[in-house]
Amino acid sequence: MREIGFARRVFTWAGIYGLVALVPMYAIERQLGIQYPPAITHPEFYYGFAGVALAWQIAFLVIGRDPARLRPLMIPAVIEKLGYGVAVLVLVALGRTAPPMAVTAIVDLGLAVLFAMAYVRTRGAASGIRL
Repeated sequence: MREIGFARRVFTWAGIYGLVALVPMYAIERQLGIQYPPAITHPEFYYGFAGVALAWQIAFLVIGRDPARLRPLMIPAVIEKLGYGVAVLVLVALGRTAPPMAVTAIVDLGLAVLFAMAYVRTRGAASGIRL
């Protein structure tokens, strides 16, 4: 049962962290354009990203409630974290985004590792559960 506890904590804390980090995005679009020019020219992509990312934070909270039953969703959760983390590090390396963004990428890559660990550690706990 420690494995389930680990997965529960990882996904719950990831969801809480994500909500705290993402909800303010709805109020800082203009400030980002000032702090990291140029201004956002396609707000539909900005708010689309924020909305999809926010939905994933809710999914992490749901997974945290019942990690054994929802174990298959841990795989797309890892991919979600890798998608952002890898993309941002590549963009920073190419000089296409601000270097401070690497911090958020590293956090997401760390969460990808923790999500993968949770997936592996819950293997036995999920064996008797049918979706």
